[in-house]
Amino acid sequence: MKGVEYSGLKAVDGPIVVAKRSENSFYDEVVYVRDKYGEKKTGRIIDINEETVLVQVFGSPSGLDLDDASIEFLEEPMELNVGRGLLGRIFNGLGKPIDGFPQIIAEKKVNVNGQPINPYARLYPRDFIQTGISSIDGMNTLIRGQKLPIFSGNGLPHNNLAAQIIRQAKIRNSDEDFVMVFAGMGIKYDVAQFFKHTFEESGVLSKVVMFQSLADAPSIERIITPRCALTAAEYLAFECNMHVLVVMTDMTNYCEALREISTTRGEVPGRKGYPGYLYSNLAELYERAGKIQGSSGSITQIPILSMPNDDISHPIPDLTGYITEGQIVLDRELSMKGIYPPVSGLPSLSRLMKDGIGEGMTRDDHAAVSSQLFAAYSKVKSIRNLASIIGEEELSDLDRLYLKFGNQLESRFFTQGEYEDRSIEETLNLGWEILSILPVSELYRIKEDLIKKYHPAYKK
Repeated sequence: MKGVEYSGLKAVDGPIVVAKRSENSFYDEVVYVRDKYGEKKTGRIIDINEETVLVQVFGSPSGLDLDDASIEFLEEPMELNVGRGLLGRIFNGLGKPIDGFPQIIAEKKVNVNGQPINPYARLYPRDFIQTGISSIDGMNTLIRGQKLPIFSGNGLPHNNLAAQIIRQAKIRNSDEDFVMVFAGMGIKYDVAQFFKHTFEESGVLSKVVMFQSLADAPSIERIITPRCALTAAEYLAFECNMHVLVVMTDMTNYCEALREISTTRGEVPGRKGYPGYLYSNLAELYERAGKIQGSSGSITQIPILSMPNDDISHPIPDLTGYITEGQIVLDRELSMKGIYPPVSGLPSLSRLMKDGIGEGMTRDDHAAVSSQLFAAYSKVKSIRNLASIIGEEELSDLDRLYLKFGNQLESRFFTQGEYEDRSIEETLNLGWEILSILPVSELYRIKEDLIKKYHPAYKK
């Protein structure tokens, strides 16, 4: 019964407590657990049977005693206060303010688990987002309403890249601005401060909502954090008609927390100990991106995940790749060469790119230039492997031109400053300039009329 406290617990194991079930209890219900000192702790039901409930307590389990503790069932799910006052605020992983200001004036409270979207109501993403980063705009274009993750590794500059995208992202031929929702799960304090200072210095903090669950927070909080962030994003996008860019880092920490809770519940493990429902659980988050009929707003997601041991076949990047529409892969070898951002040219892709580029959106040569850059760079990789065996002096003149092309692509096209914002025209013109290293006969993926229109040799 709501509002009634039941005394006594059946078992306590760290932050997990077992209590007698209330008549109306349900999975994901929020409860209050009062310890022997009278302090009230928030918890969530993570398992339930006919007689008992399993509750994960947020925060320290100290003071929980079998006889002197009590539990109150609130008979409601985890909810978030939403309103336009969300912008410019910093919250913890549960949606409580941690910036020194009071709770926002809420227009309503919303279930953080979200509501199912009718597939028929979804609109196909088509609008080009200019990030100002050539390796993304030119070859792996981000589209409004898309979910495009960054696959990275420990020590690679994925946070810098995400911050740069947040600073520079804009919709072409539109004065509509992005608002940002940032979700940090299990991140270190210095990472949280990096993003906060970046937003302050660039003047975008007033358009950012931050949710931070630091590394010392309970693992259950990491499960709630992205749900709070996406609930805020859905309100801003679909009720306030804003274009929302959601950055979630690090999804690996989220999945580790999911594995920890699954082990605590005694569930049968799947690949590498992760629960068998990892795919569907990730899909619950990723599928909260997009555009829907009846609203001019949109949610574009950029989840960041650090691949354990740089293994792209690990369950987390593997399953993420099935759900999302492409990926931006950061390469350790490029990073060691001093290239920023170290976006790997071949494994990276954007599956929605074809629908957001071309005449009227970017430029008529965009698709052809991108395709030719991919094809030529792929050949560079093969020639480099050959040169490592027979020596560069044994290569043909054409092969040496390809090596020169590859070096120029990496040092000029892929490489740019952390605060350098290139327009799509600058990116495409640079692509043509580097392609001009190769004979025109090698540009077999570009139509002749486009070559005559944009190739530097024909402009002289």
